[in-house]
Amino acid sequence: MKRLSTMFLVLSAITLLSAGLPKKKKVIFFGDSITQAGVSPDGYITQLGGILQKSHADQYELIGAGIGGNKVYDLYLRMEDDVLKKKPDVVVIYIGVNDVWHKATSHTGTDLDKFGKFYHALISKIQANGAKVILCTPAVIGEKKDGDNEQDAELNRFSSSIRTIAQETNLPLCDLRKLFTDFDKANNPNNADKGILTTDGVHLNKEGNALVAKSIGEILVKL
Repeated sequence: MKRLSTMFLVLSAITLLSAGLPKKKKVIFFGDSITQAGVSPDGYITQLGGILQKSHADQYELIGAGIGGNKVYDLYLRMEDDVLKKKPDVVVIYIGVNDVWHKATSHTGTDLDKFGKFYHALISKIQANGAKVILCTPAVIGEKKDGDNEQDAELNRFSSSIRTIAQETNLPLCDLRKLFTDFDKANNPNNADKGILTTDGVHLNKEGNALVAKSIGEILVKL
C-alpha cells in the first residue's frame, strides 16, 4: 500500500511538472525541394533550430514540409494533410522557384495571376486554422548579377507579387530575393552562376541555408 502511495505521489508530481512546462511553438516550413533539404544537417531548418536553441531554448518545434518539384498549387492540394492537421502555430510559406523555373525546363510553370490566387488561398486557409503566417520570396535561379540570369525578370515579377500580397494581408515578409541578389552583388566578383549561396544556381549550399535561417529566425522570434 505504501509503495502504491509513493508511486501515485511520483506520478502526480510528474504530471504537475509537465503541466507547468510552456507549450512549444510549432512551426511548419511549407515548400519545395529547398525546404525538403532544409532538414538535412546543413539545411536552413536545422541551422535555425540550432540558433533558436541558443537564444530561445526549448521554445520551438520546427517541422519541414517540403517536397521536390512543388509549385504553389501543389502546396494548396496537400495543405490539409501536411500542414493543417498538425495544428501549427506558425507556417512559413517558401515557394515560387519552380513556378518560374519549370516554365523553361519542362513548360509546367504557373501563370502569375494563378500564382497569386493560389497564394492568397493558402494564406486564408492557414489563418482560418488559427496559425500565423510568414511569407518568403523565391531567392535565385542563377547567381549572376540581377539581369544576367535568364529568368531574372520573371522571378522578379513573382517576387513583387509576393511583396504585394504581404502588404495586402499585413503579413511579415522574408525577402530572400533581395537578400540573395544583394549578397551576390557584393560577393560574386566573377559573376559566377552558382557556388556563392547555391550549389547549382537554385538549391542552397551551407552559406545559403545559413542566410535563410538567420533571416527567417529574426522574423519568427518577433511573432
